[in-house]
Amino acid sequence: MRYATLKSIASYVPPTCVTNADFEKILDTSDEWIVKRTGIKTRYFALPSQNTSDLAYEAGKKAMQRAGVRAEDIDAVIVATLSPDYLTMPSAACITSYKLGIENKPAFDISSACSGFIYLLSLAKSFIESGTHRRILIIGAEKISSVLDFSDRSTCVLFGDGAGACVIETTEDKNAAILDVHTSANGKHQDFLCTPRIQSVSQSIFSDKLESSKSFCLHDSTYLQMKGNETFKLAVKTLVNDVNDILTNNALQPQDIAYFIPHQANLRIINAVGEQLSFNEKQLVISVQKYGNTSAASIPMAMNDLYEENKLKYGDLMLLDAFGGGLTWGSALVRFGGKSCEESNSFLDSI
Repeated sequence: MRYATLKSIASYVPPTCVTNADFEKILDTSDEWIVKRTGIKTRYFALPSQNTSDLAYEAGKKAMQRAGVRAEDIDAVIVATLSPDYLTMPSAACITSYKLGIENKPAFDISSACSGFIYLLSLAKSFIESGTHRRILIIGAEKISSVLDFSDRSTCVLFGDGAGACVIETTEDKNAAILDVHTSANGKHQDFLCTPRIQSVSQSIFSDKLESSKSFCLHDSTYLQMKGNETFKLAVKTLVNDVNDILTNNALQPQDIAYFIPHQANLRIINAVGEQLSFNEKQLVISVQKYGNTSAASIPMAMNDLYEENKLKYGDLMLLDAFGGGLTWGSALVRFGGKSCEESNSFLDSI
């Protein structure tokens, strides 16, 4: 039987480390205030000259190296991002695939905010299991600093830039398979997390001729906006329910999971979810204190930290869980199907 496997994991962290002390210089905030409410101590921002596709390229290149594949071996490239290089086109995936030397293959973006990586896994799993593709490069990449209002302390201290990438390919070994992926969405609370766009004023010239003119919404800001308290309450409830559902559907218990990797949005959310689901400290993977919320990149970046600490081994069962703007959410049960970091480094050193 054909299964999809996560063959490799890699990430890219931009060069500029921004501490809470740095924010104290420009905002009415403090390290104590930020850490107490979020758990975040540092985050990394891309250079002005870097775009989201540049971050995606770095992570994608390393993921391909660790999987031992070349550009011609990749059948498709899919990027999850809320901060692409261009507003509407071309996609970050098209630019990234070109930079990687992957040409004349499908490449497209998806926009599922912080749930983006779970949605990527769902798509890749479907493509692989259907036989449409044999090997897919998926990347969660964000330059969220490009959409932040640095005068708004309720949002700008929370986010960071970065990218995480995986090569997903075909396997016949169920012990290395992506077992299950669940994704869902509900636009009822679309204003909890959003990045408004300013629509062209020229549209209003013909508004008297357009039946839908009342639906036009002209915003005065394109910065990321968030209703923090409302999002926090709904995120904890939704994440807990989603994890319970996917565990029940697969006849699994929390103790069957090697590592629980939730979306790295806020330490209070992570701890609340972890406690309600009875995961212990060894199972719970946390990186939010280092990177902040990197949206679609947060889960693969956390997974890569685990990998580079040489803790992730072939067949290890990971439970991934995410919640983001849309609202979107999802969970995945994934067995690692690649070499350990130590084995991969030895292989790369030998070639």
